[in-house]
Amino acid sequence: MLKESWPTFQDLVAWNVEFPVEIDKMNDYERVTYSKKYQPAFLAPPFGKLPLRHRKTAPVLRKQAEKAGAKIMDRITVTDLLKQDGQVVGAIGFPAESYDLYIFKAKATVISGGNSCFRSPGYHTSMLTGDADGMAYRAGAEITGKEFPDTHFNLANYPAWKSNAELYPAYFYFTDAEGKYIEHSGMDLSMAFTVHAGKGPVLYDLDAATPEDVASMQEYIRKRANPVEVERIGLDVSRGGKYQVIGGSAAGYSDPQTSGIWVIDTKGTTSLPGLYAAGDCCGTRACGAIHTAGGWGLAGAAVTGKRAGAGAAEYALQAEKPVIDEEELARLKKIVYVPAERKGGFSPRWVTQLLQNTMTPYFILYIKHGERLQAALTIVEFLRDHLVPKLMVKDAHELRLAHETKNMVFNAEMMLRSSLFRTESRGVHYREDYPRRDDPPWLAWTKIKEEQGRMKLLKEPVPKEWWPDLSKPYKERYDLRFPGESVE
Repeated sequence: MLKESWPTFQDLVAWNVEFPVEIDKMNDYERVTYSKKYQPAFLAPPFGKLPLRHRKTAPVLRKQAEKAGAKIMDRITVTDLLKQDGQVVGAIGFPAESYDLYIFKAKATVISGGNSCFRSPGYHTSMLTGDADGMAYRAGAEITGKEFPDTHFNLANYPAWKSNAELYPAYFYFTDAEGKYIEHSGMDLSMAFTVHAGKGPVLYDLDAATPEDVASMQEYIRKRANPVEVERIGLDVSRGGKYQVIGGSAAGYSDPQTSGIWVIDTKGTTSLPGLYAAGDCCGTRACGAIHTAGGWGLAGAAVTGKRAGAGAAEYALQAEKPVIDEEELARLKKIVYVPAERKGGFSPRWVTQLLQNTMTPYFILYIKHGERLQAALTIVEFLRDHLVPKLMVKDAHELRLAHETKNMVFNAEMMLRSSLFRTESRGVHYREDYPRRDDPPWLAWTKIKEEQGRMKLLKEPVPKEWWPDLSKPYKERYDLRFPGESVE
């Protein structure tokens, strides 16, 4: 990613993708969003992030794909991957307007279906339902990193889905309810720890900003924010003010570039022949146990997209034309349309609401404990075994919701089981009952694989050349301290 994100960016510029900054006139420090008072270490130059123009990138990329000869089919809900003799040979799905069946036969298949989220209100990833992970898991692929959540947040009066202005992460004036400044990187669990200690709500405190910082914020807003949205919500940094922060607004959102479909090389190859992964669902493990910095999700998606495309093309050139068993097609077709054939049952919206109620409280996926994880898992297993098989829909739109609900339940189970399996704390995975890193037993990735209808959890050791220096005392090896952690 470090090597190839820059040439990928240059490709976007050459294709006339718009960026809301004058790139040629920026120096290294201007490429980075930072506060003069509280500059996070992970935003230090020469690395930085550049925002894209909201909703203007996809049409440009679509034109490039069509120019290359790609045939694009819109509004198709893909529900499952097709397999023949242990290889992925395509996919199956239906359109948004009808119950017609679409069968896609392919020598190689690239899956880039986003990440998983439980549609938490106010967050712009609310549409990502983990379909890619669900489909790949059911086909027999391995899934990794589900115990590491994404810790993005948003302001109560400025939901992140309203625009991509990203006003609040630029300047880290966060305080607890008592006015004490919160040391916060933007990617860690500081807010969750503050709330758990009974010191919430967390506030974005513009009153603490210096005149120089206010001027910098105004310049940042002028260059990069959506002025209509800023005016609509009445955010005037020159007047100061305190804004409540909603921590964990991305509840259930797996950390991109850490979790997803396990890949075995840098071509995006999965453990299933014929299947390649790209984007947020590609489990590169590049960010490790904590999201490294802003912009890695998009950079990783762009680079893995280029690599998976090339890897799939290389595979397809030597693969034979797929022949799909009619009995397998009939089996999958029956699974696709079961909810539409039921006369009674449960609404996918209602089941989704139950899942949200179970998974989104901060004390499930952020401040974890074995007993609470097991309690949540018991509920999710009930949803999986009793409610999901009895989902009922009235049209193709609701049928899409039913399949998304099923995938969200799958992802919830994977998150809970991975969190129970990793009996330590590391990065953004914090267990109150295991508040310490456990080296070397847990210098390993977790993997999930379907086995006889159940999820099997596995360890994949991290190569020893990537280990920390175990000869150092624990308190010298790690600077970050978890609540309740002993360093002796």
